[in-house]
Amino acid sequence: MFEHLATRGKTSVDWFFGFKLHLVVIDRGELRNVILTSGNIDDRTPVLKLLQQLFGKVFADKGYVSQKLTQQLLQTAGIQLITKLKRNMKQHLLPLGDRLLLRKRAIIETIIDQLKNISQIKHLCHRSPVNCFVNILGGLIAYCHQPKKSSIALDLVTRLAQ
Repeated sequence: MFEHLATRGKTSVDWFFGFKLHLVVIDRGELRNVILTSGNIDDRTPVLKLLQQLFGKVFADKGYVSQKLTQQLLQTAGIQLITKLKRNMKQHLLPLGDRLLLRKRAIIETIIDQLKNISQIKHLCHRSPVNCFVNILGGLIAYCHQPKKSSIALDLVTRLAQ
């Protein structure tokens, strides 16, 4: 059905056939930007487009680790990209506040879980590409209208960092 749109990709666990959903979420759990790519696209490719019109610090997972991307974001947009390092990378010191916020990155996993299970965007039996994309868009809209979203208690992190 999706042979011209979806492609075979690899996660840290296994291979899959489909799409990747890239999300930008702020501290209050609200979606700021979303990009859908085919499965074989490198995670770092859509980052510049994903972070347009944003500033400050971005906390990401290991799939976005790239020194070239980090420097490019800092120079062009003033965005500081903070990620956990891979095992084979040289460790560097992070400020305490950044380390605490990096631990809170699990909030995005909660949001992804809500999108998959409550909004049901992970569906395996679509009969048409249009139906698939309408289902994804409807799930994202349903998440945005939830009255209570996962969020980070920034006042606690700020007090601990001082």
